[in-house]
Amino acid sequence: MSEKILITPKSFKNYKDKAYKLLQDHGYEIIENNLGRTMTEEEIIELANEDVVGIIIGVDPLPANVLDQCKSLRAISKYGVGMDNIDLKRADRLGILVKNAVGTNAISVAEHAIGLIFAASRHLPSVAAGVKAYGWERSIGFELTNKNLGIVGGGQIGKEVAKRAVGLGMKVAIFDPYFTDFDFLEKYNVQTAEELPELLKMSDVISLHLPATEETTGLINAETLKLLKPTAILINTSRGELVDEEALYHALVNHKIAAAAQDVYSTEPPKQGDALVALPNFILTPHIGAFTHEAVERMAMVSTKNLIDMLTQKEVAQ
Repeated sequence: MSEKILITPKSFKNYKDKAYKLLQDHGYEIIENNLGRTMTEEEIIELANEDVVGIIIGVDPLPANVLDQCKSLRAISKYGVGMDNIDLKRADRLGILVKNAVGTNAISVAEHAIGLIFAASRHLPSVAAGVKAYGWERSIGFELTNKNLGIVGGGQIGKEVAKRAVGLGMKVAIFDPYFTDFDFLEKYNVQTAEELPELLKMSDVISLHLPATEETTGLINAETLKLLKPTAILINTSRGELVDEEALYHALVNHKIAAAAQDVYSTEPPKQGDALVALPNFILTPHIGAFTHEAVERMAMVSTKNLIDMLTQKEVAQ
């Protein structure tokens, strides 16, 4: 009986001609997610509890209780970068190798973040919707040139955002306690902030580029929002958990900040009648930052190669 690979990302199949061939050439049988949506824990367990040796995972959940029941699982390859949907500690304890597709979506997410900055600073969704309704009401915005952009998280995506913002004439600073790429700072004339409150106070736009961890969950909350300028814009293309949405709602309603734009949310999709989503100065896109033809193809190929590398490495080790 051939070993099986479970592939959960819905968009993966658009590039399966190349990726599937790599897996089949190594003798693996492929199991697809044909549900047209993110899989539940129970659905993953049902498909992966016997002969599945590898999983290419999207945003579908892989907590400890799921991993415990995937008895043959030897490797997990993340279709993307963020791995907060995987219990990494339990995977390590079970001897399951895990790797993400580093760098595959950095450009796409960075471009989307810049797009959200433009959308929020010029009120593009609301004015465009007004014209679609045959209105012609104008809403005054502000230029990005010479404005301060504060980037929280100086990884690959944060740096790609910084490069593009510098090209727009913005003054860019990064807060990241682990940032060590000083050549990058010098090359692009980017500053650093020693503390998060310092960055929040000085910025006209704040853009978040962090994973969701115990340390970062609720990083933007009632207290940190008080530090922002009343004209400031908050951008989040990372994880919904980084922002206390109730606190953000009150900050926007009370004009403590000017606007917020996100590509992520605590519950995706948000519940019907969500008060924050309904606000005119809040923009939410459906987690499409990495959803470009180029990024999806890169993620498909890199995640496939990563999985094969991990499985063959495991076989050699045994």
